[in-house]
Amino acid sequence: MAVEEDKCPVDHKAREAWMIQKEQEELASRNGGEAAACPVDHTARAAWTKKAPAGAACSSERMDSTVSPGQGPIDPSTGLSTEREVSSIPRAGSMQNWVYPSQKQFFDAMKRKNFDPDARDMQSIIPIHNAVNERAWMEILKWEEGRGGEQCGGPKLVKFQGDSSKLTPTARWNVMWGLQKPFDRHDWTIERCGKEVDYVIDFYTGKPNPLMPDMPSFYLDARPKLNSLEGFRLRISKFFGF
Repeated sequence: MAVEEDKCPVDHKAREAWMIQKEQEELASRNGGEAAACPVDHTARAAWTKKAPAGAACSSERMDSTVSPGQGPIDPSTGLSTEREVSSIPRAGSMQNWVYPSQKQFFDAMKRKNFDPDARDMQSIIPIHNAVNERAWMEILKWEEGRGGEQCGGPKLVKFQGDSSKLTPTARWNVMWGLQKPFDRHDWTIERCGKEVDYVIDFYTGKPNPLMPDMPSFYLDARPKLNSLEGFRLRISKFFGF
């Protein structure tokens, strides 16, 4: 009786992983390298990672992170994990979701952009990084609920851009009236059944949780851009509650 290994000389799981990796590399080459692996501009991301205390104890249970000390492959030169977490954010033009960078990738990206990262901080930065982007996607899904995207598998993220130095009109208005200035701004484009819709996200420092004072707190203001009729329609619909 033949054993199961005799049926096929190929490890299909390894082949599938290799095909996904090649697809990600191809997308990365079309979208400017590493940024295609994650819906974050790392230059802008550095602005809010500084908000996190260097010793912040970010529990993997609280942040839904799959990386913790001793888990996954470790890069011997830095001692950082090379394990990557798959996001819940579907990627337009693909059957796969966006994939967050590993601790080592994030560290290397910050070094290439002339920041001075501390490898020890990656353990706290990565869970925050991933959790904040999951929250941003959830906020966009609230706007998209009931807009027809469910007929074709739901909205998907097409592209993204971060620019912490460029204030949105809403942010400028708030600052003019003495309110808090956002420390980061993202522009995300989603696809809904072939239609692209632009969203903008302002990131603010939130109020600390008295039960977890060392945990960074963020407030996200995500909304459709008013650069299209669809953006106006979404804003008006939400204002009037329909």
